[in-house]
Amino acid sequence: MDERYWRRYLSTYHDARPGVTERLLHLADASPYAWLAEPLRTARGTVLDLACGSAPTRAELPDADWIGLDVSAGELAEAARHGRGPLVRASADDLPLAPGSVGAVCAAMCLPVLTPLPRVLDEVRRVLRPGGVIAALVPSRPGFPMPGLLGWGRVMWALRVARQPWPNPQARDGLPGLLRQAGFTIRSDHRHVFTLTLDSPDAADLLVDGLYLPRTGPRRTDAAKRALAAWARPGRRLGLPLRRVVAEHTPQPGQDRA
Repeated sequence: MDERYWRRYLSTYHDARPGVTERLLHLADASPYAWLAEPLRTARGTVLDLACGSAPTRAELPDADWIGLDVSAGELAEAARHGRGPLVRASADDLPLAPGSVGAVCAAMCLPVLTPLPRVLDEVRRVLRPGGVIAALVPSRPGFPMPGLLGWGRVMWALRVARQPWPNPQARDGLPGLLRQAGFTIRSDHRHVFTLTLDSPDAADLLVDGLYLPRTGPRRTDAAKRALAAWARPGRRLGLPLRRVVAEHTPQPGQDRA
């Protein structure tokens, strides 16, 4: 997919659906944002929330010197409405921050969709101080057994797609390798299957709206919502496998440590 097209789609998508990812993950049996924030609670220095969206991790890091950054005006307005800040509108591949000025970077569900990813990771490394960390939350591939595979099958069949067309699918289970290639040292790599409660048509609609589907028209998305709503009822659950990777910026001898 053309990068310019994708970036326009991503901006339009989030301006039209501010807070959609946060609302979707709130259907989970436990908070993925709290899980992501765990390794950041002891971080020294400023925490940069990269592509923060509606900034749901702000509440998980109430004592941090926190900055939220996103390119979507709609998402930042939603974050501000909740009193989450300070906030900066900027692109993840051109961070308006000085080298070595950040102690940690929080990246919630964004690395598979940010482009160009090598430039984004270069920028993250540039603004991190030596020894600073990035904690990233990304979707993981389904495993077996996993609750709700039938429900996921209904959705994808109705949409006539096999997977979401992320520009960086390698930034899912392949994220540790990408971070190593970008000069980071992996501290930890954990996978957890959360469970989404899908007990109403509203929850079914939210799940479909939370998918990136740039080439799928409203007829298909409406069909997917109807298919999932017909399956949704009290007690229905969908597995949501996620991966949390924590990596450290460890400059090599001779590198600029500014």
